Amino acid sequence: MLITVFIVSMLAGIIIGLPIAIALLLCGVSTALYMGGGDANPTIIARTIMQGIDSVTMMALPFFILAGEIMNRGGLTKRIIAFCNIFVGRVRGGLGYVTILACLMFASLVGSAVAACAALGAILIPLMADSGYDRVKAAALTASANLVAPIMPPSVPMIIYGIAAGVSIRSLFLGGIAPAVYLTVVASVVWYFVSRKKGVVPDVSDMPRPTLKETVTICLGGMWALFLPIFILVGLRSGFFTATEAGVIACVYGLIVGMVVYRELKLRDLFKAFIHSAKMSAVVMFLAATANCAAYFMTVSRIPQMMTSGLEGLVENPTLLMVVLMFIVAVVGLAMDVVPSILILTPIMLPLVKAAGIDPVYFGIVFVLMNVLGLTSPPVGPVLNVACATGKVKMDEIILPTMPYFIAQVILCFLLAIFPALIEVPLRWLL
Repeated sequence: MLITVFIVSMLAGIIIGLPIAIALLLCGVSTALYMGGGDANPTIIARTIMQGIDSVTMMALPFFILAGEIMNRGGLTKRIIAFCNIFVGRVRGGLGYVTILACLMFASLVGSAVAACAALGAILIPLMADSGYDRVKAAALTASANLVAPIMPPSVPMIIYGIAAGVSIRSLFLGGIAPAVYLTVVASVVWYFVSRKKGVVPDVSDMPRPTLKETVTICLGGMWALFLPIFILVGLRSGFFTATEAGVIACVYGLIVGMVVYRELKLRDLFKAFIHSAKMSAVVMFLAATANCAAYFMTVSRIPQMMTSGLEGLVENPTLLMVVLMFIVAVVGLAMDVVPSILILTPIMLPLVKAAGIDPVYFGIVFVLMNVLGLTSPPVGPVLNVACATGKVKMDEIILPTMPYFIAQVILCFLLAIFPALIEVPLRWLL
């Protein structure tokens, strides 16, 4: 009955139009009231809400969000695109590969798929359409390729999971590099077959090669944008600074490059970046705060133990347990955004994961990846909505062209769940 009260109160809040954060608070308080009301003391509620964001690690979140805004408004985005275009621009479907590579590089600056898709989609989708590419296919590619952003460090969902699970964000960041590369390869393979279809891409055999001077100019201009992710990853690997400090460094670096080197970041742009980042940070941090409150009442009422009691028989088979858990996450991801899903499911699944002897860092990486796939799956699909808006296409048009990427990414996620070495071996080397 406790589980019913918890789930029904949360779903009722969502159905009547309450924000996810308020719905989480509602279900926590409803559970406490059902238990007798003693824990529904306003002091306890206020304390657990504050504890949800009273963390030095949580400070990394607004800094990385701000850094991504500064990078985008400071001219780093278009220089990354120009840099990628030098190497694969003349290949059949070359602008598609430029999009995929640009998404990987921009992911190391942003950490959010929605933000990355909004920034790159506004440039790349019209560019591909004007160059003769199928607009809908271009929008589907851009949406799917940007799923690398929440996996490649600095990843906002990784920070959220690290705080909720109490594991090293540095390890999560470094562990996300290999899956990000895998996602890039998968997107490239799917685009290779898609671009072979008639009418999808134009003929580029007559495209002129960039001159040596143009190549040198573009490479030198793009080096400032490409140096930041390298600097951050080296600093994290060496232990020279923490994830929170890396966010501060990224902001300062972006300010210097955008205002002094590229000279495209104006004071009015900086003010807009601060406002937008503050709004995004407030939404995510309030979600984390109310999720901590809901998690507290879940813990005292032993709901996680009740919900996972039917899966305890799988503890002896970690691989099968991982597959089942990922299937549950995939279903939840169809109807729920990444951050709420992570905050709700982590305290439920983590006890089982630890009991099975699965590394919480490895589980977190696969768990976040499977949650991220929901960003391009209907009916919610926030990244699909952004791609439709920036590419000026309809939602019913983009869903089918997105499916080959989505299916390939789901297969990749289950392969990572079945073969932990695909993540653990690169992670051990990086650590």
